[in-house]
Amino acid sequence: MNVPSTQSRSLTSAEIEARVVRYADLRPCYNAFIDTRTPGSEAKENFTIIGPGVSENPDQYVHIAEPHGFNIGGARQPPGCVNSQHSHDTAEVFIVHSGNWRFNFGEHGDDAEVTVGPGDVISLPVKTFRGFTNVGDDIGFLFAILGQDDPGRVLWAPAVFDMAQEYGLVLLESGRLVDTIAGQELPPDARTMPVTSVSQVTQLKRVSQDEAERFVWRAGENGGVIAIIGKGGPLNWRHGFAVEQLDLEPAEDHRLRVANSPAVLFVHVGTLIVRGSEGQAELSPGDTITIPPGEDWNLSTPHACVAYRVNRD
Repeated sequence: MNVPSTQSRSLTSAEIEARVVRYADLRPCYNAFIDTRTPGSEAKENFTIIGPGVSENPDQYVHIAEPHGFNIGGARQPPGCVNSQHSHDTAEVFIVHSGNWRFNFGEHGDDAEVTVGPGDVISLPVKTFRGFTNVGDDIGFLFAILGQDDPGRVLWAPAVFDMAQEYGLVLLESGRLVDTIAGQELPPDARTMPVTSVSQVTQLKRVSQDEAERFVWRAGENGGVIAIIGKGGPLNWRHGFAVEQLDLEPAEDHRLRVANSPAVLFVHVGTLIVRGSEGQAELSPGDTITIPPGEDWNLSTPHACVAYRVNRD
């Protein structure tokens, strides 16, 4: 979906609503990646909320295509569901909306591991193998942020290619996934993605247990605005975007200044009312809104609310 340009003018409620992606309206892709037929991974859902993401399926639905300088997505998985070992070329950050998740590092996932729960934030370094599993008892949802407008492609651990071949999924060198079981045919001139080489694996960063623990910001009891990623935050290495937690009480209004580039808000707990000079929208847990620059906004809540703000750094 493309949203109309709204810079430097007030938005009506209808225009604000057009910039909201409701959790209930999220459109998943069940075969976004080469590992989605592998036993233990076949039930995962991938979402691209803002920007193209890194999906390998050309049919993946993009909710809002407007460039932001970063991508917003999501992953929803039932208990025990695995996202296989892979690496990214840009920053990857997850905010845990629901569930408990274990993140494993290394080609085989045995270098280090950390477990995170609702409200926690984990920042995963570039060019490092990582995978994650829902280790909770219920379906879990991760809100994902990827650096840059074009976050590149996923580099998979070698074993992932072997498993995918058994289940009819072929990844092309272009980054497109072909499902031979569904009747899709390889293009005549297509070249398949080479299996990740030993040389590529050795060039990736290895993570120690101590390092892995420092990738995580744990949700606490502090109220107000808390910097997490970016200036003043504990995860302050270069990401290309900043992340704050907004912990709001019913009696307070929070002024939101969106100056030069869009800001994205994701509601974790409670109800958030986003109000401009001409219109407003009410957001529930799991909802996402992108707010254009050009005017000041007001945030309020009828009850306690926890939301996260993402903007270009």
